[in-house]
Amino acid sequence: MATTPSPGRKSAGAKLTTLGAMWPRMMALRSRVDHEVEQALQRQLHLGFSEFVALMSLADRPDGELRMQELADATSLNQSSATRLVGRLERTGLTDERRLCEYDRRGVYTGITDTGRVTLRKAVPVYEAALASAFDRVAADPDYRDLIAAVDPR
Repeated sequence: MATTPSPGRKSAGAKLTTLGAMWPRMMALRSRVDHEVEQALQRQLHLGFSEFVALMSLADRPDGELRMQELADATSLNQSSATRLVGRLERTGLTDERRLCEYDRRGVYTGITDTGRVTLRKAVPVYEAALASAFDRVAADPDYRDLIAAVDPR
């Protein structure tokens, strides 16, 4: 595997593989895109990106429900953060109150409400437009052009 110094850094004698050098760039790219998408959702709908992902994950299920651990995994949050997230969604009426699984009392479920579905339908075009705009903006940066070309299906 080819090795290259990490972009924008002076070599300290250790060289990263192409894969090793690419990963920090991917993380920086994700951070830039996430920030723009988060701002658009927050500005237009008072909805955070994690809240959007949670609603998408719930809506994708036939019954509109997920166990809390599944929701934590879907949103890339730890259990405590997912619990706080669902608390915010409950307070705004976007999810139902959490309930215990009738078969396994350790399992806690939450589900999307009709209000949550309406909010999600409004959020999807905002998300899509912000994502496209962020990709276009980042693609203009020569440091990220190759990464955007690799992941942008447009």
